[in-house]
Amino acid sequence: MRRHSSFLLPAGVAIAIVGFLAPSAEAVSPHFVGTPSVTTSGSSLTVKGKEAGLGNQQSVDISVTADAQCVNRGNNEPSAENKEGFGATQTVPVQNGKANFNITVTATFQPKCSPPMTLVWSNVLIADTGNDISVFLPGPF
Repeated sequence: MRRHSSFLLPAGVAIAIVGFLAPSAEAVSPHFVGTPSVTTSGSSLTVKGKEAGLGNQQSVDISVTADAQCVNRGNNEPSAENKEGFGATQTVPVQNGKANFNITVTATFQPKCSPPMTLVWSNVLIADTGNDISVFLPGPF
């Protein structure tokens, strides 16, 4: 008769080994929380928002790009050189897997957009360049 020996681990040791070998289940799923808000004042456009699901990242790079143009009282776009794209990027700290951002983009035209012309923003793109996510807001603003 043959004897079989079996090697049994105590339950606590087996669980510890499985826990050590299993990959970390850190919840990392970057996403914008709701729709970022857009406000304008003078020749500036400000975007405020929140990103979550960032895990233990230290910071995120948020970029905002937008088109600005002067329009006349009839809402017609002049063919002058006062239509342009503008942008800004900011490194935002992450706390508890979340980042709150507040980024301002300022349009600088030559010639200036002065009354009776008004500055109108459109095609606003908010992007976390490191996590490759973005939100597009067509406008106008």
